[in-house]
Amino acid sequence: MKRFRERNPFWVGLIGGLLLIAIGLAAFFFEDLPGLGGRTYTAEFREAAGIKRGDEVRVAGVKVGEVTGVALDRDHVRITFRAKGVWLGDQTVAAIRIKTLLGQKNLVLDPLGTRDLDPATPIPRERTVTPYDVNDVFADLAKTVGSIDTTALATSFRTISQAVSGTSPETVRSTLDGLATLSRTISSRDQDLKQLLNNTGAFSKTIADRNTQIESLIRDGGVLLTELGRRRDAINQLLQGIRDLGRQLSGLVADNQAQLGPALEQLDRVATVLQRNQDSLNRSLALAGPFYRLTSNIVANGHWVDTYVCGLLPPPGGGPGCMPPKVGGR
Repeated sequence: MKRFRERNPFWVGLIGGLLLIAIGLAAFFFEDLPGLGGRTYTAEFREAAGIKRGDEVRVAGVKVGEVTGVALDRDHVRITFRAKGVWLGDQTVAAIRIKTLLGQKNLVLDPLGTRDLDPATPIPRERTVTPYDVNDVFADLAKTVGSIDTTALATSFRTISQAVSGTSPETVRSTLDGLATLSRTISSRDQDLKQLLNNTGAFSKTIADRNTQIESLIRDGGVLLTELGRRRDAINQLLQGIRDLGRQLSGLVADNQAQLGPALEQLDRVATVLQRNQDSLNRSLALAGPFYRLTSNIVANGHWVDTYVCGLLPPPGGGPGCMPPKVGGR
């Protein structure tokens, strides 16, 4: 291997110069190198609103990148920007804001969503906001002033002057004092009004963050109402069927009343007789038990009858003789 002193100075100088140029270019265009300057995204706006290449890109007031290009795409403006060190969701909102009183603009991002923002998919115009510029304010003021009816305005001033001319100075002074008091009250509540507006903004942001859930709730509510409507129709059909069945049963009873009436009367009389002779039936059943038991004992010993007769002859010695078996404890 050759030592450094033995190498050709021309080639050493050439290679060294190329390396210095490459290092200088890399340092100058460091942010443009792939993977080192952040990811590049695109947003669609209705107008450019004065934003230009090199303007800052901010998230929550912190610079995260810069605008790399502004180009016209048919009826809208396509703004390309680079962002580094920040997460952007698939529902990110991009807005062009006024940075200074001199009219300098910057691009403000509000990261929203649940999935990562695809660099190949531009942020649509539905999620981009353009500022209300001073020029637009003066243009709207000119339109408003131009549409004022000066004759009617002069008449109004004359009417006010005539009404005030007949009013005592004390009344006018009291009115002005009341207006001053109202102005002081509103001024003293400036912090409360600011807090109210901030809370209103937080509430609007919360509603915007829950947009997907609200849409799902409304969609599920529609499904629920549809199902309730079907159940209501089914219940109406069931009630209609019950009414039809009642009418059919009423007609059946009316048609067969001539046959059912006498049959029910006979059944009632039979039930009355059975109720009246219930005690006799119970005693008959109680006596039938021993009788059938003795009868089965008589004929169950073979091909003959095996029994005895009690009380056929008088007992010897005048004793009590045999007694019939007790039935039912009596």
